[in-house]
Amino acid sequence: MLPRTALESSVRRALARSRGVVLAGPRQSGKSTLAQRFVPRDSFHYFDLEYPPHAQRLSEPAQVLERLQGLVVIDEVQRRPDLFPLLRVLMDRSDAPGQYLLLGSASPNLARQAGESLLGRVEVVEVAGFDVQEVHPAGGPWDDAAVDRLWLRGGFPRSWLADTDEDSYAWRHGAIAQHVQADLPQFGLGVPAPAMLRFWTMLAHCHGQVWSAADPARSMAVSEPTIRRYLDILTQTMMVRQLQPWHENLGKRQVKSPKIYFRDTGLLHALMDVRTLPQLLTHPRAGASWEGFALEQVLRLAKPDQAWFWATHQGAELDLLMLRGSRRIGVEFKRADAPRVTPSMRIAIDDLKLDSLYVVYPGAQRFQMAGGVEAVPLWALLPVADDRPVARPR
Repeated sequence: MLPRTALESSVRRALARSRGVVLAGPRQSGKSTLAQRFVPRDSFHYFDLEYPPHAQRLSEPAQVLERLQGLVVIDEVQRRPDLFPLLRVLMDRSDAPGQYLLLGSASPNLARQAGESLLGRVEVVEVAGFDVQEVHPAGGPWDDAAVDRLWLRGGFPRSWLADTDEDSYAWRHGAIAQHVQADLPQFGLGVPAPAMLRFWTMLAHCHGQVWSAADPARSMAVSEPTIRRYLDILTQTMMVRQLQPWHENLGKRQVKSPKIYFRDTGLLHALMDVRTLPQLLTHPRAGASWEGFALEQVLRLAKPDQAWFWATHQGAELDLLMLRGSRRIGVEFKRADAPRVTPSMRIAIDDLKLDSLYVVYPGAQRFQMAGGVEAVPLWALLPVADDRPVARPR
């Protein structure tokens, strides 16, 4: 496992200011490994509810948890919804921070249980797969091969660390099957596995596009509300990102439907049957795949207060609008060796009153394209205090 220094620091800061912290993320994203940096798995303070001996220890949870002092870890907490009212009572007995670290597979149930029972008591930290910062040693040189592997295989640890591309591909196919056949029913989501798998495969062709439920609903012979429910399920389980549109009174007709992105391009490529980097580079959807990959990296590293896309029916658009305080930062993604300023970029700068516009591309050099427009490679994505990317050595 790679060290996840930034993520671990985020959890430590959250534990220092909140009575409890919820680590939410897909299965196999590294939540348990991260939790063991705080409490060893063989400690009496660690409970894995998928491990029968640990689950048995919590058969009388009040008697056990009341006696424990210090940080307590409960893994797969969504399997025991009856614990949430008890945890609320126990947390309220003391204002001391860092009482509980709760791990849960991202699901509607987990969000609802934590929101209803532990509101104001816990802080939620999302745990996804590796990002570009984590696949490089701290302060080390930029590694194009590592980033290409991250784009192809995605960030799930077992996928990225697999010995071969074929091993990674096999793991991702198994993870997709596990999600639709076992995880979703466990979360209480009654969607037939074949229907969800078929929808998920269709969704791969919508990656990076403005969402419309009409075509998938017609293809699957179900209603549009049913298709929207399928999409919401994959969004709530952190498999898909619905990037919402920004719209304000500009005197122009603006797009008001979300854009759809796979949060992990490895899963996208598995559903597209893309197994190797040469296959990916020559695939007709390579540009859309790379845009989604780069967008996810920017959002994870920049951590904006809010994020949107913007588009008008006249053809102007902006891939990403990030708000940080009063600042408006625009980002375009161009899989091109030498991106150029487009009329659409100039319209976005004027209409949205952007403070700056960055064009993220897969090249090697950072350069000024025009006033207020700068081209930045992926290696320049690490954020600093003034919200500008910072260059890393090559």
